[in-house]
Amino acid sequence: MADQGWPGIALSEEQGGIGLGWVEAAVLLEEVGRHTAPVPLLPSLLAVTLLARADDPEAQWLADLAGGERIGCVGWSKHPGDLEAEGSGADWKVSGRIGPVEGAAVADVAVVCAGHSVFAVDLTHGARPVAEPAMDGTRALSWLVLDGAAAVHLGGPHLQEALVDFGAVGTSAEMLGGAGRVLEMAAQYAKDRVQFGHPIGSFQAVKHRCADMVVDVEGMRSATWYAAWALSADAPDVAVAASTAKVWCSDASKRVMSSGLQVHGGIGFTWEHDLHIFMKRAQFEQSSFGDAAFHRQRLGTALRERIAEGAGVF
Repeated sequence: MADQGWPGIALSEEQGGIGLGWVEAAVLLEEVGRHTAPVPLLPSLLAVTLLARADDPEAQWLADLAGGERIGCVGWSKHPGDLEAEGSGADWKVSGRIGPVEGAAVADVAVVCAGHSVFAVDLTHGARPVAEPAMDGTRALSWLVLDGAAAVHLGGPHLQEALVDFGAVGTSAEMLGGAGRVLEMAAQYAKDRVQFGHPIGSFQAVKHRCADMVVDVEGMRSATWYAAWALSADAPDVAVAASTAKVWCSDASKRVMSSGLQVHGGIGFTWEHDLHIFMKRAQFEQSSFGDAAFHRQRLGTALRERIAEGAGVF
């Protein structure tokens, strides 16, 4: 992936990237989710994006992350007090505990939110944590503990909002890939599994389950790809699009995983079947960069401000 330049797919060629956008990044992330690939691609993509949007971009870090020489991770929490920062200018220190952070155990650079700002921390000087035991075995999850770690100030609240937008769309794309694959697995199993002399897919209850999964997956696709386009185009409603995608994908992902489990019946509950890998991964993604409840509140705030200004909801 690094050799093909995937971490820098949405970065301009002048900054060492491929020069495409977040629609193309969403395509890659969907495939990562579809195959439950055990790689921290999204964290690196987010780190590159935030560094590129920084008030004073770190050119060397950008080039190293985009080219795959370094790996990035992102620490975000809906509780802004998890990390604290003190300092000014080029002398900042960050302290606190945040997590679980995907990819921190193998990352070289961490982009974290502290207070109302975003900072970059070099993890190669003893701050890199170890991976913790996790239900999702396809991810390296860690608690990032910083004790006065030297940090580079990247930007203020606008960059925090951008992190939420990009993180929400990225996790939505991964959920879309996983849900799409579970739909395919369930449909194939419904054709192959015979009960009472007939494929179980011929039973109305199973048909309804599969039909509902199709509706959910296609809704996820529409919401995610529009939000990815909004990010690339820097559209005015990017925050609304990102939160809408995360709300729908988080809820729809739960329904698809549940229906997939029901269609598979007893075999779906076993360790030998791959379904549990997708379910565990989806559960982490549903809460990453804000769960559905968080984004509903964020969406309501954004729309309320738009209405107060006399603009329409759509």
